[in-house]
Amino acid sequence: MTTPDPAAAPDVSDEPTPRVAVVMGSDSDWPVMEPAVEALEQFGIGCEVHVLSAHRTPDAMIAYGRAAAGKGIRVIIAGAGGAAHLPGMIASVTTLPVIGVPVPLKTLDGLDSLLSIVQMPAGIPVATVSIGGGRNAGILAARMIGATDGRVAQALADFARDLQGAVEAKNAALQSAVAERATSNPATRAP
Repeated sequence: MTTPDPAAAPDVSDEPTPRVAVVMGSDSDWPVMEPAVEALEQFGIGCEVHVLSAHRTPDAMIAYGRAAAGKGIRVIIAGAGGAAHLPGMIASVTTLPVIGVPVPLKTLDGLDSLLSIVQMPAGIPVATVSIGGGRNAGILAARMIGATDGRVAQALADFARDLQGAVEAKNAALQSAVAERATSNPATRAP
């Protein structure tokens, strides 16, 4: 597999300059990482997507990590499975925040990936989401961008309100189902 030229990465939004990079060690990680891109799109945040391998293309990975801030990238989301060195290696060559996404593999269901990403040495932090947590990585990146961008902050507030409304609707439906059950079952009626 060839690694795409980082300078020619696809921008997946209408923003003139992508502010988030979504990188992964292999295209087989895309099903886990695509929800990160979808979350960024939901909040109107431009991103670019790359396959960069810490082990198979280390020079390209280092060059990309060093150049990212200069291109306008503000957050990097890095997904990796197995040895999962990509998030930490990217973090070691940039001062940008890096969010690690442990990609589950057949062996150990991603626990190895999680432990590899979360156990970074002092001074090289990587924020880490759950195993397979691409969507939360995208939302966390949006929160980082939203700390200085009022439009994104408002979109996140609207999103939180929608989540609250969804929970309230689910609770109302459950309460209705429980009440209906109680009225249709003579054993549950009070004596």
